[in-house]
Amino acid sequence: MEDGTSKAPGYCTGTDDDQARQWDVRADCDVRQILDRVADKWSLLVIALLDRRTMRFSELRRTVDGVSQRMLTVTLRQLERDGLVSRTVYPVVPPRVEYALTPLGMSLHETIKSLVIWTEEHQQEISAARSAYDQQAAEEERRFQAATG
Repeated sequence: MEDGTSKAPGYCTGTDDDQARQWDVRADCDVRQILDRVADKWSLLVIALLDRRTMRFSELRRTVDGVSQRMLTVTLRQLERDGLVSRTVYPVVPPRVEYALTPLGMSLHETIKSLVIWTEEHQQEISAARSAYDQQAAEEERRFQAATG
């Protein structure tokens, strides 16, 4: 096999010094697809909420501000397909469906929790960086307008 050729469509390891760039640029990479799924805002919120307890669909929908019914349905199906969320249907009228994290989902929640802690610890630095960037961009725009205007 030629050096640098993938062994299989989902095979995405790279060189020892630059593995992340190797899988990040290929759309068919399993790692990239999983990260795309679990790192979207709705999945992160659902996983965080389900860490606390089992919840019904309607509870999730009320709690996750801004999510549409369709988007929540799609998110829950994807998380269930990936083995992160379990879905239990109770044979009652009206039907009752509950969602819970699986052990795999609970292990992911630990990682998400670290990300949230990092964000909370650095939110003021990020806010200051954003303000400085926006101020610099506005000044550059003013200079450009003055030069071309």
